[in-house]
Amino acid sequence: MSKIIYTHTDEAPMLATYSFLPIIEAFASTAGVEVETRDISLAGRIISVFGDYLTPEQQISDALAELGELAKKPEANIIKLPNISASIPQLKAAIAELQGQGYNLPDYPDNPSSDEETAVRSRYDKIKGSAVNPVLREGNSDRRAPLSVKNYARQNPHSMGAWSADSKTNVATMTADDFRSNEKSVVIEADGTIAIQLVREDGSVKVLKKPFPVLAGEVIDGTVMRAAALDEFLKAQVARAKEEGVLFSAHLKATMMKVSDPIIFGHVVKAYFAELFETYGKQLAAAGISPNNGLAAILSSLEDLPEDVREGVQALIKKGLDDGPALAMVDSDKGITTLNVPSDVIVDASMPAMIRSSGHMWGPDGKEADTLAVLPDSSYAGIYQVVLDDCRAHGAFDPTTMGTVPNVGLMAQAAEEYGSHDKTFEIQEAGTVQIVDGSGNVLVEHQVSEGDIWRACQTKDLPIRDWVKLAVTRARASKMPAVFWLDETRAHDANLIAKVREYLNDHDTEGLQIEIMSPEKATAFTLERIRKGEDTISVSGNVLRDYLTDLFPILELGTSAKMLSVVPLMNGGGLFETGAGGSAPKHVQQLLNENHLRWDSLGEFLALAVSFEHLATTTNNARAQVLADTLDKATGTFLLENKSPSRRAGELDNRGSHYFLARFWAEELAKQTEDADLAASFAAIAKELSSNEETIVGELAAVQGSPVDIGGYYNPDDAKASAVMRPSATLNRVIATLG
Repeated sequence: MSKIIYTHTDEAPMLATYSFLPIIEAFASTAGVEVETRDISLAGRIISVFGDYLTPEQQISDALAELGELAKKPEANIIKLPNISASIPQLKAAIAELQGQGYNLPDYPDNPSSDEETAVRSRYDKIKGSAVNPVLREGNSDRRAPLSVKNYARQNPHSMGAWSADSKTNVATMTADDFRSNEKSVVIEADGTIAIQLVREDGSVKVLKKPFPVLAGEVIDGTVMRAAALDEFLKAQVARAKEEGVLFSAHLKATMMKVSDPIIFGHVVKAYFAELFETYGKQLAAAGISPNNGLAAILSSLEDLPEDVREGVQALIKKGLDDGPALAMVDSDKGITTLNVPSDVIVDASMPAMIRSSGHMWGPDGKEADTLAVLPDSSYAGIYQVVLDDCRAHGAFDPTTMGTVPNVGLMAQAAEEYGSHDKTFEIQEAGTVQIVDGSGNVLVEHQVSEGDIWRACQTKDLPIRDWVKLAVTRARASKMPAVFWLDETRAHDANLIAKVREYLNDHDTEGLQIEIMSPEKATAFTLERIRKGEDTISVSGNVLRDYLTDLFPILELGTSAKMLSVVPLMNGGGLFETGAGGSAPKHVQQLLNENHLRWDSLGEFLALAVSFEHLATTTNNARAQVLADTLDKATGTFLLENKSPSRRAGELDNRGSHYFLARFWAEELAKQTEDADLAASFAAIAKELSSNEETIVGELAAVQGSPVDIGGYYNPDDAKASAVMRPSATLNRVIATLG
């Protein structure tokens, strides 16, 4: 039996699964394809890791670990939906919900005071942040907008805010003492081990990371962001935003970069509320209240403080907001600032959204305004400044004419920053951090002070070779220029450039335009082509891949959720990702309040088609290929008929879009000529789905407008969620007859 693994994740994508998965299972069964689910949701991962605290009935297997092993096998066929990359506030909220549901889980210890608490903290820390993708991504990334999606965007352009030449929106970034400027990089000569240690000023040694294996050809980087320089930089930007009369907003990635960026976020909070932390910093720290968790965590913990301290803290928070620059807001109506929660403003989604909106973010007064976007590390901040300057000079981009920018991303085997999670440290005492090999030779070292953020990254040689191969393959298949976004003046990139040039010699590149440019130059080159309607492949490292596969799709398509994301796994399997989930929390809230889910499952449709195609190729399943081809055509009809979910309750939502996709798919299967038996079996289904349109759409619309209960945000009740997401008895009956 051919098999597809469909992941159960979080928030809106998870809710959509309750509606769409029965349709997938029914259609797939006609080709002998079994569809299995694996729970890699945040709640599921928590439960699986703490089985020893739970009853036997509550225990579940570690699905993420299972899928990680499967991803290394040639038979892997995994459809991966967006999941929560949890910040500490999200992690704590999920723990609290599960505890309320009867799971005897330990609390997350902010300041472990025993061996047990330290062990608990270690387990939870492996769950937070970008814990899923590095495990599953045993291949590099091929992300692009399918032609049908691109054509739809051209014919139905999304809104783009007008740009003014005198816009004061800019990017602020460090010019020294950040990760970019302090980076050192080496290429490992032979298989062996390396370790990370801190040599204290008195000469004693503290092991930060015990010896771990490395392979010949690996690129190993070490770098440090100096806390004192970071604080001076942030202080200057708070003053600059106030002086220029623009909104102040910090743009980080406290989810993917789960160790370093929450710490940087904490420095931003302290810089903005400087008087608060000068006056009460010690009392807050003693109470276990960390700025790393944001303003909301401080406000929610005030009851734990003595009354005089509580009142003083409240007064200085108000004074900070009154006297400082206006803060960019997440929700101005509710007073939620961009400093409330570290995971609310994720740079790869927030910066393109700002660019789409005339360079504006929302201010406390509920109005849009120019913004100082603060990106402390300068590694990739420059690309956004290039885009801002381009919009100031040439105006907003035109979705009806602009070109497209697919991406080939280096991410396999925890490449680059993905490999830094267990190698990032907030330095507790001055000294020298060193990376040493098995013979004690120092490969990389940095002088550090207390509070500095030091990290190491590793990028294996095999993924780099595969990345170059994939770039050449895509350039030849698409006939587009391919640009490696690499900066020869950056230590890590210099080593990658040498490898790229060497490995390009292994491929036939005759007639192809393949360039290597710094990110800033590559941005300018790509934007010039975009405005002419020309297409360019961006070939980038891992974090930059995340940035670019939101930046360009959001400008081109209005969202990155409509991208086709294929990960050809290096051992022959396939991982098919379904787009971004950045707006998923708002979608869930609307469902709970109005029983309307506006999540667009187009990414799932696209991923499912290439999953069937991969299955057909690897297992010689001809019917799977028919399912793939007809689903592609159905998706094209879906777009042309404009059956994507509406934002407004009472109109077509996610459930309705699934009905139309199923109908169009059945109609395509009924009229295809490759498999007469399959066509015959779908003829009646197609007729029923078509003739019952009014009834089905009416049943789906009738339930909207009132609050619903799904039994939990992170861990909903399956029966309740399924009932909410499958309210059409007529549609359910038709699908059941097929299954």
